[in-house]
Amino acid sequence: MPRPRLAPGVEIVTVPGHPAAVRTQDGDFLRINADQEAVARLTGLLDGGPDEAPPGDPAAPAAVPVPADPETERLLAGFGAAGHLGDPDAWPGDRRTVLVLGDEELTGPLTGFLRAAGARPRTAEPREVAGLADPRTRPDASAVVWCLDRPVPPGLWDDADRLPARGVAWIRCHREGRQAWIEPTAAAPGDVLAAHVRARRLAATPAYRELAAHWAARPASAEPPTGGTAAGASFVAALVAYQVHDWATGRGTSAARPGALPAGRRLRRVDLRDLEVSEHPVLPVPAVAPLPAPPA
Repeated sequence: MPRPRLAPGVEIVTVPGHPAAVRTQDGDFLRINADQEAVARLTGLLDGGPDEAPPGDPAAPAAVPVPADPETERLLAGFGAAGHLGDPDAWPGDRRTVLVLGDEELTGPLTGFLRAAGARPRTAEPREVAGLADPRTRPDASAVVWCLDRPVPPGLWDDADRLPARGVAWIRCHREGRQAWIEPTAAAPGDVLAAHVRARRLAATPAYRELAAHWAARPASAEPPTGGTAAGASFVAALVAYQVHDWATGRGTSAARPGALPAGRRLRRVDLRDLEVSEHPVLPVPAVAPLPAPPA
C-alpha cells in the first residue's frame, strides 16, 4: 500500500517542553494527547523519505509496513478520520475533462489554473455546448466553464442552462463595466441557472429596463468593451478555477467557512477597482404556468 501522507497544509509541530500539536489546514493548532514516542513514530512514518521499490521491480510502488504498536495505529486512524491524511484536493479522474469557452482575457489564465490543479481543460465552441445539452448525445466532458469579458447577450447561455439536467456541471462568469459576476455552480436538476440569475437581478433593481437594455446592447460576436485589466482578469479566473475545483472534489456542496454560502447558492460580485468580493444568496426561480391565451 502507498505510504500515508499528511494532507497539504497539515503539519505536526514539535513544541519544546509540551505535547506535539497538529497545525490544521485552517491554521488552528490541536494538541496531540498521546504518547509522545508514538507521535514521533507517526511523524517518521508520515514524513519519511521515498520508499524503496520491491526487489526486481523498480517501477512498482513500495509496500509500507503497518505500524506495529497499537498507539501509533490509533494515531494514524485518528488522523485519517479527522481528514489530516491524503490529498483531499486531488482532482478526481472522472471529472478531469472541462470545456472552456469565452474571451481570451479570462480563458487564458483560467486554463492555466485548471491544468495546474489537475484538470484537463479543452477549448470549445458554443456548438459543442449545444451538443452536450442534446439528450440524444453522450456527454464527453464533466463540466463547462464559460467566461466573458463583457455582458452576456440574451439567449447566449440558453443551451448551457440545460447541462445540469444531463449531469454536466455548468460554471460561468462575465464582466459588466468595472464589476465581474461569478454565478453559482449548477451541477444537477434544480440548481441555479443563468436564466435564474438574470431574473433575480432584474427583480432586485428598479432599473430593470436599463439593465436589460445594457445586456442586449452588444451581440455575442462583438469585441469586449474596455474596462478590464490583466490583474482583474487573473483574479476572477483564479476564483472561477477554485469554484470548478471545489465542484470536482465535492467541497462545493457545502459552505467552505462558517457563515459562507455554498457554491450552488452563491452569486459573487467582484469590484475590479479594488478586487473586493461580495457574496449574495440566490435561489432558483420556480417554473410557473403560462398565461392563458387571450380569447379570439
